[in-house]
Amino acid sequence: MINTEPGSRSLLISLLTTTRMSKAISESLKENSQRIMELWEVRAREEVSASMHQNSLVLRNSLPLYLDHLADELAIQTERTSDQIATTQIAKTRIGKQHGHERAGYADYSMSQLLLEYHILRQVIFQVLEEDAPLAVRERDIIIDSIEQAVNDAASQFSQTLRDIQEMFMVTLTHDLRGPVNVVKMGTQLILRRFDRGDAYLDVTARMISAIDRMDAMIQNLLDASRLRAGQNLKLEFEECSLDQLLQEVVEDLNFIYGERFVVVSDADVKVKCSHKQIRRVVENLANNAIKYGAPNAPITLTLRQTDLQVRLVIHNEGDPIPAEAQSILFQQFRRTTAAEDKSGWGLGLFLAKSIVQAHQGTIEIKSEENEGTSFIIMLPKQA
Repeated sequence: MINTEPGSRSLLISLLTTTRMSKAISESLKENSQRIMELWEVRAREEVSASMHQNSLVLRNSLPLYLDHLADELAIQTERTSDQIATTQIAKTRIGKQHGHERAGYADYSMSQLLLEYHILRQVIFQVLEEDAPLAVRERDIIIDSIEQAVNDAASQFSQTLRDIQEMFMVTLTHDLRGPVNVVKMGTQLILRRFDRGDAYLDVTARMISAIDRMDAMIQNLLDASRLRAGQNLKLEFEECSLDQLLQEVVEDLNFIYGERFVVVSDADVKVKCSHKQIRRVVENLANNAIKYGAPNAPITLTLRQTDLQVRLVIHNEGDPIPAEAQSILFQQFRRTTAAEDKSGWGLGLFLAKSIVQAHQGTIEIKSEENEGTSFIIMLPKQA
């Protein structure tokens, strides 16, 4: 039985009036959808430079579909169930993400231009719907909230798609670079064999090979970082390795390039189950870092000790310590300390070194103090 008390009648009349107004605004939005899009397109072409290269259908993208959902939201806002609200939210999110994804695919579009498109859309919607009378606060709030949500969805997807595109470009580029780099390296090695010791060009050719090796390492670092970002694992082939021999091999190569700077202090016959290629890569990376950032001409010590269950490798260089605040970002990808900003490389070496060590179920940490120098300490189980 309907309550006919004066207060109840007033509330009922108010609800009916609000519902009728909402439906009228919804119908007006649907009737004027094409006009809104035409006005929006004119302004977008005037104010958004990237839009000049798109035809009408591409430029409008998913926005007409967004207007349909907004109209439905205005019409049933007062009588929606929780399921309806959830369904509408999913649909709106999908539309916003679709718009952001497509815009990111065009090289001319930037985030600011994407946001400007929605800013223009909001202005045009209010311009058209308020030609006869101002909208009620409720309808304005619904429209503003809806557009803000669409902006957030489009912007987040725009950023994600850009990251995916950049990642794909980087992987493709670095993969394609490996071929010509290997050809140059092989050719340079053949040339090196033709020189006798003391030949004037021997040192130059050796330095060329060293530069090619660094370039190849940078390319490999990018490829591996891309795999890790994509959630893939590094390719590791485990075998029994003589870690003491591995250190000697690395030091011999580095001494050839940098002179007798490296000192190895090692237990004998240190056997571990590991990826020989990747652990050598870790040692080379840390040793090269010691050369880059350590005190010039000071010795660099590689100390290898073993117990029944694990091995401990310490790579130590003298010189200024790494500040505590900088140590916290050392193992993050594409992050560099202030001291490293003028050095070559991508800022991936330590990130990949940590990833490799962790893939061996080991740990890596840094100890750097005034008058003590810097040590990178690696702990590896003998049976990873």
